Amino acid sequence: MALLYLIPLINPKTLDKPHLPPAAVNFSRRHSSVKPLNAEPKRNDSIVPSAATIIAPEAVEKVEVEDYEKLAKDLQNASPLEIMDRALEKFGNDIAIAFSGAEDVALIEYAHLTGRPFRVFSLDTGRLNPETYKFFDEVEKHYGIHIEYMFPDAVEVQALVRSKGLFSFYEDGHQECCRVRKVRPLRMALKGLRAWITGQRKDQSPGTRSEIPIVQVDPVFEGMDSGLGSLVKWNPVANVKGDDVWNFLRAMNVPVNSLHTQGYISIGCEPCTRPVLPGQHEREGRWWWEDAKAKECGLHKGNIEEGNLKDNANGAVHANGTATHADLFSTHNVFKLSRPGMENLLKLENRKEAWLVVLYAPWCRFCQAAEWSYVELAEKLAGSSVKVGKFRADGEQKAFAQQELQLGSFPTILFFPKHSSRPVKYPSEERDVDSLMTFVNALR
Repeated sequence: MALLYLIPLINPKTLDKPHLPPAAVNFSRRHSSVKPLNAEPKRNDSIVPSAATIIAPEAVEKVEVEDYEKLAKDLQNASPLEIMDRALEKFGNDIAIAFSGAEDVALIEYAHLTGRPFRVFSLDTGRLNPETYKFFDEVEKHYGIHIEYMFPDAVEVQALVRSKGLFSFYEDGHQECCRVRKVRPLRMALKGLRAWITGQRKDQSPGTRSEIPIVQVDPVFEGMDSGLGSLVKWNPVANVKGDDVWNFLRAMNVPVNSLHTQGYISIGCEPCTRPVLPGQHEREGRWWWEDAKAKECGLHKGNIEEGNLKDNANGAVHANGTATHADLFSTHNVFKLSRPGMENLLKLENRKEAWLVVLYAPWCRFCQAAEWSYVELAEKLAGSSVKVGKFRADGEQKAFAQQELQLGSFPTILFFPKHSSRPVKYPSEERDVDSLMTFVNALR
């Protein structure tokens, strides 16, 4: 009787269909069979095992839940290509690459190199640079793919703009606009997936992405099966340095956004992105009017280290109360100042020498990025009428630095003139040597 149940269910065409190796995948036609991100999930269960389940349930294998923490450790030393291949193999059509139109095009190249079919989606906020839209088109033609674009809700955008104007983020922060134009469309996209692939790197954002795992259960967003834990997040380039990503792009002759040639590194919406200068961290080109604590849009909220986020805000000490990073600006040309030393500088009205002092925190990535500029400046000022110093202004010194030293975010640079007790705060985010020297020369 078991045979009678099984015979009508077997499709002879399925048995005769040859198995194509991954290298034989036709990328130019793969989208005809790809469901949209919001479509109902396609069931890939084999019919024969289903029938067998009815007849002989004892033969069904128990599905084991993947231990993604263990998998992340196992892949810690794996190459991005190996990680990408593992992700695409495991999730097939239920995984997609999140593409921002920047150097994360490397993800698409890695996916292409695996020989497996892959999907790409992007968030069109409606406020991207023209160069980014042209780049999207170039990428589609180069790889023979169709990017699946997600758009914000028109009613929500209309309500935001009508009530607060087109540039409200300059006044009250970017979070509300990002929530409408980016986070909610992303949430909709991910509801049609079981996993997604991002271009997050540990060296990418100051203090907020230092603990990104290779793969994880997404702690914030939900997948097609709903509920927290229903979505897996892959970060194949988490351990890759930015320079190495660019070396890879050049070696593989991958098309890149033309904004990169204009000084842009991290690329987002046009009103909120600008080029960075030598000595500046790549994220300083994003939301430059806000403190370092705000330089995340919410797409990767689950990977933001809360302790580090607070640290970058106004210089709080780490959660355990101890410093975990080597000191900065350690050279004989930079004097380390104590709290009493700073108080004396504030009191003196007639100094023998002018002072340039950086208020910093060793864990701050912006401070780390500016270190070489400040050290080189100190070397150039050695033997002059200007002394160069540093004052660690986090932890217990935070309140004092905020109240007396104009600390807003790290690093803050102050010039103490010879004949004035009031320090002058360096107003620019341009921390290259020439800009800093111009500031000093204008005041000494």
